Amino acid sequence: MNPVSTLLTVLWIYTGLFILLLIADIFKHRKTMEKSPVTGSVLISIIANFFDTLGIGSFATATSAWKLTGTNSDDLIPGTLNVAFAIPTAVEATIFIRRINMDIPTLILMIAASVIGASISAKLILRLNILKIRIVIGAALLAVAAITLCKINAVGPFGIIGTAKGLDGSMLLAAILGNLFLGALMPAGVGLYAPCMALILLLGMSADAAFPVMMGSCAFLMPSAGISFIKEGRYHRKSAVPMSLGGTLGVLAAGSVVTALPLTLMTYLTCIVMVICAGMFFHDAWKHSRLKAARNCRPGFKITASRNPTKGR
Repeated sequence: MNPVSTLLTVLWIYTGLFILLLIADIFKHRKTMEKSPVTGSVLISIIANFFDTLGIGSFATATSAWKLTGTNSDDLIPGTLNVAFAIPTAVEATIFIRRINMDIPTLILMIAASVIGASISAKLILRLNILKIRIVIGAALLAVAAITLCKINAVGPFGIIGTAKGLDGSMLLAAILGNLFLGALMPAGVGLYAPCMALILLLGMSADAAFPVMMGSCAFLMPSAGISFIKEGRYHRKSAVPMSLGGTLGVLAAGSVVTALPLTLMTYLTCIVMVICAGMFFHDAWKHSRLKAARNCRPGFKITASRNPTKGR
């Protein structure tokens, strides 16, 4: 069995265990599941996962849609995202790992680093200033996007666009440590997709290499989070499977488009995604600062916020 097949086999064995646990939980609670319709959530899943395959991320899209439509309660949103989108993300990873040529040791080490980072960050994450991290990452994304656009258009002293499909030596170590840090930020709600794109470009790799790395990382991370929410029963049981199926359709539709793009167009797409996500990071930082200010205001002032912040991608 070749390394790509081995990696995907491990991914789908893990995802298969997640699916069995999900089905068992739904069957166990089939008589007490929510009575609300699921059509709206399925449509939201299709659209969110379509954009996720482009690299924009699905969590912010779906959360915003649920807030606007009122089709999911705040306390169930984080769990529903992690449970219902785990399977579509595994499909994303499968598509891009198979279709995009990349050095397998580099891919495996970066994925493993993100998983390790996420697993050890629970005890350390409270020490981080997430507000400042979001601002720094947002500014870095804009800078990398601007430099990349200059490179691709031969403007300024920035050299040429990277074409590497793999790394070694100090550059590989930087990639591992970078993705370890990005994985560690996932539990704090700092998305991995756009920062991973920036990391790939900064290390001189081809823009398309970001897709198997970031999607492979999240494909291994999400079932772990999803299993925790399933055990706690903190997800929308009735819509989980229909959303997983709908989200998979969205992934397949977008995946066929993205992997068919020439590298130059994919690089432009990556820059557009980084700019959009930079705006999201600045918006999240602004919301965080307002929330903090409200908490510190006069006694008796009350604010409304979800008890479980939605994890970003």
